[in-house]
Amino acid sequence: MTITAGSELPETMRVSVLSQPGELGLEERPVPRPGPDEVLVAIRSVGVCGSDVHYYEHGRIADFVVRSPLVLGHETSGRIVAVGAGVDPGRLGARVAIEPGTPCGHCTQCKAGRYNLCPNMRFFATPPIDGALAEYVLVRSDLAFDVPDQVSDDAAALLEPLSVGIWATAKAGLTAGSTVLIAGAGPIGLVTTQVARARGATTIAVTDIAPHRLAAAGRSGATLTLDARSQEPAGQEFDAFIDCSGAPPAITAGIRSLAPAGRAVLVGMGPDNLTIPFGLLQARELTITGTFRYANTWPAAIALAAAGAVDLDALVTDRYGLAEVDQALTSTTRDGNIKSVIEPWR
Repeated sequence: MTITAGSELPETMRVSVLSQPGELGLEERPVPRPGPDEVLVAIRSVGVCGSDVHYYEHGRIADFVVRSPLVLGHETSGRIVAVGAGVDPGRLGARVAIEPGTPCGHCTQCKAGRYNLCPNMRFFATPPIDGALAEYVLVRSDLAFDVPDQVSDDAAALLEPLSVGIWATAKAGLTAGSTVLIAGAGPIGLVTTQVARARGATTIAVTDIAPHRLAAAGRSGATLTLDARSQEPAGQEFDAFIDCSGAPPAITAGIRSLAPAGRAVLVGMGPDNLTIPFGLLQARELTITGTFRYANTWPAAIALAAAGAVDLDALVTDRYGLAEVDQALTSTTRDGNIKSVIEPWR
């Protein structure tokens, strides 16, 4: 049984579909109806992620290959307009942020609390699972998190990249008084900078090659910004290094900047193989780890945004409608762009 808010739902909706690399088109598809423990969300805002751009340009990321038409978008917010059986009807009309991954809940990784590593994960916009560039999306009810009024629709969508920053800074062990070097001042680097500040890090150095992104890093809480092409944090050793660039020179330099017992956290999409200064790794007893998405971060992300400890709205520089997805995906190279969002309701 489905309970619907207000008037009856339309029969069809607009969906942006990637048919092959570089080719997007609008389609009319049936509006899905929620089954047991599901909610239907009318989408308000979808952030453009580097992975969306990569699928658009190349049709694959590592082993994830676009083999059939795919709907992009996984940074998502909206409003619940219908609920399935077993869901409290009181949730109708709620503003929500969507956690885009549905783990199986039964495997070894899920039972250990590492559901981000679930081998059976169904993640929005990761082939063959469709994402959120549509007027409506179905989601399991517990993955639609209520957001308070002080969190905007755009900020609610950007709780997803914020979760990446929360996960990375936790992996880095940042606490009050920590020192950290962050490579890359794109959206992930900027939210990581904000979370590092919220965790109490006292030295936050950020490197990039784009002046407008370095300026944004300064506004996000960096205590030092450096042009990666010509500047280094001379004489400074850091408790942690977080790479949000994927650039091998930045990764190598960051690892070399670590103090004894320091931690390197690799977030950015880098090359398949990387040369590591192994002697330094041994002599300083460094720890190097990767990250893959996040787990159990949404409550913290909502709390940080609601309290004003992070400013996600400040990241948004460009807005597009559902008929302009191709423009949104190519806007990331525009000078001055930091974060583009797509508003399917436009």
